[in-house]
Amino acid sequence: MNNRLRKITIVGGGTAGWMTALIMETEFSRTSAPKDRPRICLIESPNIATVGVGEATVPHMPRTIRKAGITERDFFRETNASFKLGVKFCNWNKDARGNRIDYVNPFAHGQILEGLEAAEYFLRFGNGDRDFTQSVAPHDDLGRLCKGARELGQPEFEQRFGYAYHLDAVKFAGMLSRVCTRRGVEHIQDEVQSVELDEQGNVSHLMLERKGRHDVEMVVDCTGFRGLIINQALGEPFLDYSDYLPNDRAMALQIEHPDPEKIESVTRSTALGAGWTWRVPLYNRVGTGYVYSSAHRTDDQAADEYLEWLGDSGKGATPRVIPMRIGRVRNAWVKNCVAVGLSGGFIEPLESTAIHMIEHAVRWFTEHLPTREIEPALRSRYNRQMNRLYDEVLDFICLHYRLGNRTDDQYWIDARTEMKIPDRLAENLELWQYRLPMDHDIGFATLFDFRVYQTVLLGKQVYDTGYGPGIRDRLRPVKKPIWFHYTKGAKAHLAQILKTMPDHKTLLRDIRGELEQPAYARVAAMKPTVPMPGEAPEPVKIQNMPNHAEIRSGAKDLQLF
Repeated sequence: MNNRLRKITIVGGGTAGWMTALIMETEFSRTSAPKDRPRICLIESPNIATVGVGEATVPHMPRTIRKAGITERDFFRETNASFKLGVKFCNWNKDARGNRIDYVNPFAHGQILEGLEAAEYFLRFGNGDRDFTQSVAPHDDLGRLCKGARELGQPEFEQRFGYAYHLDAVKFAGMLSRVCTRRGVEHIQDEVQSVELDEQGNVSHLMLERKGRHDVEMVVDCTGFRGLIINQALGEPFLDYSDYLPNDRAMALQIEHPDPEKIESVTRSTALGAGWTWRVPLYNRVGTGYVYSSAHRTDDQAADEYLEWLGDSGKGATPRVIPMRIGRVRNAWVKNCVAVGLSGGFIEPLESTAIHMIEHAVRWFTEHLPTREIEPALRSRYNRQMNRLYDEVLDFICLHYRLGNRTDDQYWIDARTEMKIPDRLAENLELWQYRLPMDHDIGFATLFDFRVYQTVLLGKQVYDTGYGPGIRDRLRPVKKPIWFHYTKGAKAHLAQILKTMPDHKTLLRDIRGELEQPAYARVAAMKPTVPMPGEAPEPVKIQNMPNHAEIRSGAKDLQLF
């Protein structure tokens, strides 16, 4: 008897819901006939307004878009996307002279030189006034000069250098909904009034306001912080991470580009007094926000600090405050329900991991696809994988705070000394005082491998400011001529790269089909989603965050991170 799932119901739209639908449809249609795969149905409230302030992604994203059969041109035009070469951390640490440190964590890593990591040579010999990232990758220089991620006229998704995207989260969800419904995903716009469980505790039906009873075999909860099914109906406990991470509030605003022709190709994270701000430059605007600790700033104080940081760009704006639920559900898959996105958990968006975690959650589910029996072994292994993913991200985010050295505000002192850190990270931090991170130090890495840890330690200059004293005397012997030869060649290579790479805005216009003499592959003419050069642009509307009551009640959905 065929006991395969016949239908999977997704509750909630936005980025989480529609990415779930897209990945499932892509995976199932690629490997199975229509009669053999489950139908996908997405239920989305027509009364929930989505609020997006700009989304930063990680390097898996180009592969996801390409694998889904979405053209690069369509993606850039429909989401006002731009390229992201990495994250620039500003003022998180002070150097040995007390000056602020700015460094880029790039989507790249150093070469192996005669069997050893470039990081070892850099720690031993340095590279003049160039920091580690600037010594091993062009990403910092490209971002600072507002250069693009590749040359003009290259094939779509070409990746000479590692990159991800900045995008408009609301437009992205809208694009995915159109793609998915064209491919057969059933879209029901209705309110879920209640959730019914059977005798075994599985979700059996959803009561919809207009369509009535909706049968459920397998359900994916994408209802955001509300956790309508995983928390409210199934009662799965929430594991609070507030002992590990200090921030529990966010506020955000969209602003205009100070210079529309200069678009940085990096996300910026700038440390303020009680948290940090993000700056996500899209094609047509900039998404900004402040993530902070309510234990160290009142909401009014934080708003004043945030608006002062924005300067003229924030004049007249009144940002709203969103309390953030930091942590995860104990198990993402409970009975016949899988929680994806904010309903499954949320770790502050310092490294732009939200979409990355959604993608892995859905892909791993397709790999553990159950029958209607909902096999416990599949569920158990999936939950183990998801828990390890959250542990990976938690470790890396905690690293940024534990290795901070600012003393100008009690927040930074508390973040460094009062917050717990996971045992895995504590053990590694003890070890890394005596040598740099190595491959086998990181037990599970979908994104943050040992080279990313090397970049942060060297970017923060921790070995020059009290951490790991005397480490250079303990490093294994390395030959300086090897490093000198490498840096000399890298300097010449960088000059050639900067000479040939176009500015970011020109590259984006080329991909979108808005250059008079396009270098991009030939496509049919399409109407631009923003004004052409010479036309008056529409003013960018300042869009406030929804407040906590609106999120909890479902009046607005949060498409923040």
